[in-house]
Amino acid sequence: MLFLLSAGLTLIFGIMDMINLAHGSLYMIGAYLVATITSACGNFWLGLMLGVMSTFFIGILLELSVLRRLYQRDHLSQVMGTFAIMLICNELVRLIWGVQPLTLNPPSSLAGPIEIFPGFYYSSYGICIIGFGLTIGLLLYLLITKTRLGMQVRAGSSNREMALAMGINVNRLFTMIFGVGAALCSIAGGLLGPVLAVQVGMGESILILAFVVIVIGGIGSVRGAFFGAIIVGLIDTASRTLIPILFKALMSSEAASNAAPAVASIMIYLMMATVLFIKPRGLFPTHG
Repeated sequence: MLFLLSAGLTLIFGIMDMINLAHGSLYMIGAYLVATITSACGNFWLGLMLGVMSTFFIGILLELSVLRRLYQRDHLSQVMGTFAIMLICNELVRLIWGVQPLTLNPPSSLAGPIEIFPGFYYSSYGICIIGFGLTIGLLLYLLITKTRLGMQVRAGSSNREMALAMGINVNRLFTMIFGVGAALCSIAGGLLGPVLAVQVGMGESILILAFVVIVIGGIGSVRGAFFGAIIVGLIDTASRTLIPILFKALMSSEAASNAAPAVASIMIYLMMATVLFIKPRGLFPTHG
C-alpha cells in the first residue's frame, strides 16, 4: 500500500514537477468514501470500486480548479498552496463525517489467516493487499513504458514546450495523471481502512513515508517507488522488531523501552540520508 501511495506521488512530483502535500488528503478522502459506500451497500469490493472512481473525479476537479494554477509557480508556492488544501480537506471531513473514526471491515472471505506452508500462517487479507500492489505496479509499468499514452507522459515531463509543439495536449495529459494519482491514493486508503483507523489526518503520517520512498527510489520512477517501498517497509519493520531486543540486551528494560522506539523510528531517515549521499538521484532514477 505504501507503494501505491508512493507511485501516485512520484507520478505527480516527477512527471508534473509538482510538490503535492495534498496527496495524503486524497488518501484520507478515498478511505472515507470507501468506508461510507461499503457501509451503505454492504459490499466491500463495490464500495472500493465506487470510492476509487469518486476519488479519481475529485482529483481531476481539484487539478482543474486549483492545482493547474500552481504548475508555473516555484516549489515554495506549491508547498504552501497544497498545504492549505490539506488543512481545508481535514476540516471538510470533520464537517461531513465528524471526528469519530469510521469502521471498515474486510470481506468475510478474507477475514482469517491461511496456511502458506506447514506451521506458517499469514493474513489472507494481507496477501490480497500484496496482490493488489503487484498487479497495479505491473500495469503502471506497462502503461508508462509500453503504450503511446506513456510515451506522451514521458515526453511532456521531459520537454513540455516541444511536446506541445508536436501536438500533445499536455494540460489534459497532466489532468489525467493527477486523476490516476488520486485513484491510487484511494485504493491504498480503501485497502488499508480495515487495517488502520479511518480518521481525520490519517494521510499526514503516511505522506512523509511516501516522500521518503520516492527520494530513495528516484523521483518520477515507478520502479523506484516499488523497490523504495519494499526497502522502507523492511527497514522500518526490522528496526521496530530487532532494536528493542538489542537494547534490552545492552541496558535496563526501562531505558530500552524509552530509547528503542525513538531510534527505530529514525532508521528509515538514516537510510534516506545514506542513499542521497551515495546516489543523489535515488537508486532507480529516471533517464532522459
